[in-house]
Amino acid sequence: MEFQMKDPVLIIGLGGAGCKLAINIKEKLGYDCLLVSHDARDLNHETSKILINTSPVLNPSAYLIRGVSFGARDSIEEKMNGYSTIMVIANLAGKSGAALAPVVSQIGKESGKSVLSFGIMPFKFEKDRIFFSGVSLKRLKTNSDCTVIIDNDALLESNPDLTPDACNVITNSALLHVISTLKNSTLPLETSILSTSKDISDVETSLRDSIKMLYEDAAPSSIKSALMYVVGGNKVPVGVLNSMVNTISGIFGDDSTRVSMSVTAGDNSKVVLLTSVEGETRFDRYDPLGFIPKENVLDWDEPDASVKIDLNLDQIE
Repeated sequence: MEFQMKDPVLIIGLGGAGCKLAINIKEKLGYDCLLVSHDARDLNHETSKILINTSPVLNPSAYLIRGVSFGARDSIEEKMNGYSTIMVIANLAGKSGAALAPVVSQIGKESGKSVLSFGIMPFKFEKDRIFFSGVSLKRLKTNSDCTVIIDNDALLESNPDLTPDACNVITNSALLHVISTLKNSTLPLETSILSTSKDISDVETSLRDSIKMLYEDAAPSSIKSALMYVVGGNKVPVGVLNSMVNTISGIFGDDSTRVSMSVTAGDNSKVVLLTSVEGETRFDRYDPLGFIPKENVLDWDEPDASVKIDLNLDQIE
Protein backbone atom coordinates (compact mmCIF):
# COMPACT_ATOMS: atom_id res chain seq x y z
CA MET A 1 0.00 0.00 0.00
CA GLU A 2 1.17 3.51 -0.81
CA PHE A 3 0.27 6.98 0.34
CA GLN A 4 -1.12 9.21 -2.39
CA MET A 5 -1.82 12.87 -1.82
CA LYS A 6 -5.32 14.04 -2.62
CA ASP A 7 -6.31 17.64 -3.30
CA PRO A 8 -7.01 19.91 -1.57
CA VAL A 9 -3.94 19.87 0.68
CA LEU A 10 -3.39 21.84 3.89
CA ILE A 11 0.14 22.35 5.18
CA ILE A 12 0.29 22.74 8.98
CA GLY A 13 3.52 24.13 10.39
CA LEU A 14 4.09 23.62 14.11
CA GLY A 15 6.53 25.72 16.14
CA GLY A 16 9.28 27.98 14.83
CA ALA A 17 11.01 25.69 12.32
CA GLY A 18 7.74 24.04 11.23
CA CYS A 19 6.14 27.42 10.55
CA LYS A 20 9.10 28.59 8.46
CA LEU A 21 9.07 25.41 6.38
CA ALA A 22 5.31 25.61 5.89
CA ILE A 23 5.62 29.18 4.60
CA ASN A 24 8.40 28.10 2.20
CA ILE A 25 6.21 25.28 0.88
CA LYS A 26 3.28 27.64 0.45
CA GLU A 27 5.39 30.11 -1.52
CA LYS A 28 6.95 27.39 -3.66
CA LEU A 29 3.98 25.09 -4.30
CA GLY A 30 0.94 27.26 -3.57
CA TYR A 31 -0.67 25.01 -0.98
CA ASP A 32 -2.88 26.51 1.73
CA CYS A 33 -1.08 26.89 5.03
CA LEU A 34 -1.91 26.94 8.75
CA LEU A 35 0.61 27.96 11.41
CA VAL A 36 0.27 26.82 15.03
CA SER A 37 2.60 27.79 17.87
CA HIS A 38 2.70 29.01 21.47
CA ASP A 39 5.09 31.82 20.41
CA ALA A 40 3.46 34.75 18.61
CA ARG A 41 6.76 35.49 16.85
CA ASP A 42 6.40 32.25 14.87
CA LEU A 43 3.05 33.48 13.51
CA ASN A 44 4.26 36.74 11.97
CA HIS A 45 2.98 35.87 8.49
CA GLU A 46 -0.06 36.73 6.39
CA THR A 47 -1.74 33.33 6.53
CA SER A 48 -4.07 31.31 8.75
CA LYS A 49 -2.67 30.96 12.26
CA ILE A 50 -3.59 29.75 15.72
CA LEU A 51 -1.82 30.91 18.87
CA ILE A 52 -1.65 28.44 21.76
CA ASN A 53 -1.90 30.95 24.58
CA THR A 54 0.14 29.86 27.61
CA SER A 55 0.13 33.35 29.16
CA PRO A 56 1.11 34.39 31.80
CA VAL A 57 3.81 31.68 31.81
CA LEU A 58 6.85 33.09 29.99
CA ASN A 59 8.75 29.85 29.50
CA PRO A 60 6.16 27.04 29.37
CA SER A 61 7.16 23.39 29.35
CA ALA A 62 6.30 21.15 26.42
CA TYR A 63 3.76 19.36 28.64
CA LEU A 64 2.03 22.65 29.45
CA ILE A 65 1.91 23.65 25.77
CA ARG A 66 0.37 20.30 24.84
CA GLY A 67 -2.16 20.49 27.65
CA VAL A 68 -3.26 24.03 26.78
CA SER A 69 -3.48 23.12 23.07
CA PHE A 70 -6.50 20.90 23.76
CA GLY A 71 -8.47 24.10 24.26
CA ALA A 72 -7.80 24.93 20.59
CA ARG A 73 -8.95 21.56 19.22
CA ASP A 74 -12.18 22.95 17.79
CA SER A 75 -10.36 25.81 16.07
CA ILE A 76 -7.77 23.46 14.55
CA GLU A 77 -10.44 21.00 13.38
CA GLU A 78 -12.43 23.85 11.82
CA LYS A 79 -9.36 24.95 9.84
CA MET A 80 -8.99 21.38 8.51
CA ASN A 81 -12.54 21.29 7.14
CA GLY A 82 -12.66 21.09 3.36
CA TYR A 83 -9.23 19.48 2.97
CA SER A 84 -8.51 15.87 2.02
CA THR A 85 -4.81 15.71 2.92
CA ILE A 86 -3.22 17.21 6.01
CA MET A 87 0.56 17.60 5.88
CA VAL A 88 2.03 18.15 9.36
CA ILE A 89 5.56 19.58 9.61
CA ALA A 90 7.16 19.73 13.05
CA ASN A 91 10.62 20.17 14.49
CA LEU A 92 10.47 17.64 17.32
CA ALA A 93 13.57 19.20 18.86
CA GLY A 94 11.54 22.32 19.69
CA LYS A 95 9.02 22.58 22.50
CA SER A 96 6.10 23.71 20.32
CA GLY A 97 6.74 21.15 17.58
CA ALA A 98 7.14 18.21 19.96
CA ALA A 99 4.15 19.27 22.07
CA LEU A 100 1.73 19.99 19.24
CA ALA A 101 2.58 17.28 16.67
CA PRO A 102 0.69 14.46 18.50
CA VAL A 103 -2.33 16.70 19.11
CA VAL A 104 -2.68 18.09 15.58
CA SER A 105 -2.06 14.72 13.88
CA GLN A 106 -4.65 13.11 16.17
CA ILE A 107 -7.23 15.74 15.19
CA GLY A 108 -6.52 15.02 11.51
CA LYS A 109 -6.84 11.27 12.02
CA GLU A 110 -10.10 11.57 13.96
CA SER A 111 -11.48 13.89 11.27
CA GLY A 112 -10.93 11.21 8.64
CA LYS A 113 -8.17 13.06 6.78
CA SER A 114 -5.14 11.53 5.09
CA VAL A 115 -2.26 12.56 7.35
CA LEU A 116 1.30 12.85 6.06
CA SER A 117 3.79 13.97 8.72
CA PHE A 118 7.38 15.16 8.67
CA GLY A 119 9.29 15.04 11.96
CA ILE A 120 12.71 16.66 12.42
CA MET A 121 14.72 15.03 15.20
CA PRO A 122 17.13 16.77 17.61
CA PHE A 123 20.90 16.71 17.68
CA LYS A 124 22.42 14.22 20.11
CA PHE A 125 23.93 17.00 22.21
CA GLU A 126 20.42 18.36 22.88
CA LYS A 127 20.06 15.79 25.64
CA ASP A 128 17.18 17.55 27.39
CA ARG A 129 15.06 17.22 24.23
CA ILE A 130 15.74 13.63 23.18
CA PHE A 131 13.26 11.83 25.45
CA PHE A 132 10.29 14.08 24.70
CA SER A 133 11.05 14.03 20.96
CA GLY A 134 10.98 10.22 21.06
CA VAL A 135 7.60 10.21 22.84
CA SER A 136 6.22 12.76 20.37
CA LEU A 137 7.49 10.82 17.34
CA LYS A 138 5.85 7.62 18.57
CA ARG A 139 2.47 9.38 18.84
CA LEU A 140 2.96 11.18 15.53
CA LYS A 141 3.61 7.89 13.72
CA THR A 142 0.52 6.32 15.31
CA ASN A 143 -1.70 9.16 14.10
CA SER A 144 -0.24 9.43 10.58
CA ASP A 145 -0.79 7.37 7.45
CA CYS A 146 2.82 8.03 6.49
CA THR A 147 5.69 9.58 8.48
CA VAL A 148 8.99 10.87 7.12
CA ILE A 149 11.80 11.36 9.66
CA ILE A 150 14.61 13.84 9.13
CA ASP A 151 17.56 13.38 11.48
CA ASN A 152 19.88 16.37 11.62
CA ASP A 153 22.13 14.55 14.07
CA ALA A 154 22.88 11.77 11.57
CA LEU A 155 23.92 14.37 8.99
CA LEU A 156 26.16 16.05 11.55
CA GLU A 157 27.78 12.74 12.51
CA SER A 158 28.46 11.97 8.86
CA ASN A 159 29.80 15.50 8.29
CA PRO A 160 31.43 16.68 11.54
CA ASP A 161 32.75 19.82 9.84
CA LEU A 162 29.19 21.17 9.44
CA THR A 163 27.63 23.59 11.88
CA PRO A 164 24.16 22.87 13.30
CA ASP A 165 22.73 25.72 11.19
CA ALA A 166 24.31 24.26 8.04
CA CYS A 167 22.75 20.87 8.87
CA ASN A 168 19.35 22.52 9.19
CA VAL A 169 19.73 24.23 5.82
CA ILE A 170 20.70 20.99 4.06
CA THR A 171 17.96 18.81 5.57
CA ASN A 172 15.29 21.49 5.12
CA SER A 173 16.23 21.77 1.45
CA ALA A 174 15.97 17.99 1.05
CA LEU A 175 12.57 17.98 2.75
CA LEU A 176 11.29 20.72 0.42
CA HIS A 177 12.55 18.76 -2.58
CA VAL A 178 10.69 15.60 -1.54
CA ILE A 179 7.46 17.50 -0.90
CA SER A 180 7.69 19.28 -4.25
CA THR A 181 7.72 15.90 -6.06
CA LEU A 182 4.79 14.32 -4.21
CA LYS A 183 2.27 15.27 -6.90
CA ASN A 184 4.10 12.94 -9.28
CA SER A 185 5.17 10.19 -6.88
CA THR A 186 3.92 8.09 -3.98
CA LEU A 187 5.24 7.16 -0.56
CA PRO A 188 4.90 3.80 1.21
CA LEU A 189 2.42 3.61 4.07
CA GLU A 190 5.27 3.10 6.48
CA THR A 191 7.88 5.09 8.35
CA SER A 192 10.49 6.55 6.00
CA ILE A 193 13.86 8.10 6.75
CA LEU A 194 15.20 10.97 4.68
CA SER A 195 18.97 11.13 4.22
CA THR A 196 21.08 13.37 2.03
CA SER A 197 24.46 15.07 1.70
CA LYS A 198 26.05 18.42 1.10
CA ASP A 199 25.95 19.86 -2.43
CA ILE A 200 28.63 17.82 -4.20
CA SER A 201 29.58 17.84 -7.87
CA ASP A 202 30.11 14.06 -7.79
CA VAL A 203 26.68 12.45 -7.29
CA GLU A 204 28.22 9.06 -6.52
CA THR A 205 30.02 10.61 -3.54
CA SER A 206 26.75 12.24 -2.54
CA LEU A 207 25.06 8.83 -2.65
CA ARG A 208 27.77 7.38 -0.43
CA ASP A 209 27.27 10.15 2.13
CA SER A 210 23.49 9.68 2.01
CA ILE A 211 23.88 5.96 2.73
CA LYS A 212 26.30 6.75 5.56
CA MET A 213 23.73 9.10 7.08
CA LEU A 214 21.02 6.44 6.75
CA TYR A 215 23.20 3.86 8.53
CA GLU A 216 23.25 6.13 11.58
CA ASP A 217 19.46 5.68 11.90
CA ALA A 218 18.54 2.18 10.71
CA ALA A 219 20.06 -1.20 9.92
CA PRO A 220 20.12 -2.29 6.24
CA SER A 221 18.03 -5.35 7.13
CA SER A 222 15.11 -3.10 8.16
CA ILE A 223 14.90 -1.33 4.78
CA LYS A 224 11.88 -2.29 2.67
CA SER A 225 12.17 0.18 -0.21
CA ALA A 226 14.45 2.95 -1.37
CA LEU A 227 13.62 5.95 -3.56
CA MET A 228 16.66 7.86 -4.77
CA TYR A 229 16.18 11.47 -5.91
CA VAL A 230 19.11 12.67 -8.01
CA VAL A 231 18.98 16.47 -7.96
CA GLY A 232 20.71 17.86 -11.02
CA GLY A 233 20.59 14.38 -12.50
CA ASN A 234 19.67 15.76 -15.92
CA LYS A 235 23.38 16.66 -16.27
CA VAL A 236 24.67 13.25 -15.13
CA PRO A 237 25.65 10.55 -17.67
CA VAL A 238 23.18 7.70 -17.94
CA GLY A 239 25.92 5.19 -17.18
CA VAL A 240 26.58 6.88 -13.84
CA LEU A 241 22.88 6.85 -12.96
CA ASN A 242 22.68 3.14 -13.82
CA SER A 243 25.73 2.46 -11.65
CA MET A 244 24.07 4.27 -8.73
CA VAL A 245 20.93 2.12 -9.01
CA ASN A 246 23.08 -1.01 -9.10
CA THR A 247 24.94 0.19 -6.01
CA ILE A 248 21.71 0.74 -4.07
CA SER A 249 20.30 -2.59 -5.25
CA GLY A 250 23.47 -4.36 -4.18
CA ILE A 251 23.34 -2.87 -0.68
CA PHE A 252 19.62 -2.99 0.06
CA GLY A 253 18.22 -5.17 -2.65
CA ASP A 254 16.65 -8.54 -2.05
CA ASP A 255 13.46 -10.18 -3.24
CA SER A 256 11.26 -7.96 -1.06
CA THR A 257 13.09 -4.60 -1.39
CA ARG A 258 12.07 -2.10 -4.06
CA VAL A 259 14.63 0.35 -5.44
CA SER A 260 13.67 3.23 -7.73
CA MET A 261 15.16 6.49 -8.98
CA SER A 262 13.76 9.95 -9.70
CA VAL A 263 15.91 12.34 -11.73
CA THR A 264 15.18 16.05 -11.34
CA ALA A 265 16.75 19.21 -12.71
CA GLY A 266 18.85 21.46 -10.50
CA ASP A 267 21.77 23.85 -10.51
CA ASN A 268 23.61 21.84 -7.85
CA SER A 269 24.02 18.07 -7.75
CA LYS A 270 23.29 15.84 -4.80
CA VAL A 271 21.32 12.76 -3.78
CA VAL A 272 18.26 12.71 -1.52
CA LEU A 273 17.50 9.18 -0.34
CA LEU A 274 14.07 8.26 1.02
CA THR A 275 13.96 4.77 2.50
CA SER A 276 11.04 3.02 4.15
CA VAL A 277 11.99 0.99 7.20
CA GLU A 278 10.37 -1.66 9.34
CA GLY A 279 11.43 -2.60 12.84
CA GLU A 280 13.60 -0.79 15.36
CA THR A 281 15.38 2.42 14.46
CA ARG A 282 17.64 4.75 16.38
CA PHE A 283 14.63 6.80 17.44
CA ASP A 284 13.00 3.96 19.36
CA ARG A 285 15.86 4.23 21.82
CA TYR A 286 15.06 7.90 22.46
CA ASP A 287 12.15 6.74 24.60
CA PRO A 288 13.47 3.90 26.80
CA LEU A 289 9.94 3.32 28.14
CA GLY A 290 8.41 2.92 24.69
CA PHE A 291 7.90 -0.82 25.11
CA ILE A 292 5.36 -0.26 27.91
CA PRO A 293 1.77 -0.95 26.75
CA LYS A 294 -0.32 2.17 26.17
CA GLU A 295 -2.70 1.40 29.04
CA ASN A 296 0.24 1.48 31.46
CA VAL A 297 2.17 4.39 30.01
CA LEU A 298 2.96 7.44 32.13
CA ASP A 299 2.50 9.91 29.27
CA TRP A 300 -1.25 10.58 29.04
CA ASP A 301 -3.08 11.52 25.85
CA GLU A 302 -4.52 14.60 27.54
CA PRO A 303 -2.09 15.81 30.22
CA ASP A 304 -3.21 18.00 33.07
CA ALA A 305 -2.37 21.64 32.46
CA SER A 306 -2.92 24.62 34.66
CA VAL A 307 -1.82 28.23 34.64
CA LYS A 308 -1.27 30.06 37.90
CA ILE A 309 -3.67 33.00 38.18
CA ASP A 310 -3.76 35.53 41.01
CA LEU A 311 -7.45 35.86 41.97
CA ASN A 312 -6.79 38.29 44.86
CA LEU A 313 -8.92 36.25 47.23
CA ASP A 314 -8.96 37.20 50.93
CA GLN A 315 -7.31 34.60 53.11
CA ILE A 316 -9.46 33.22 55.94
CA GLU A 317 -7.42 32.49 59.04
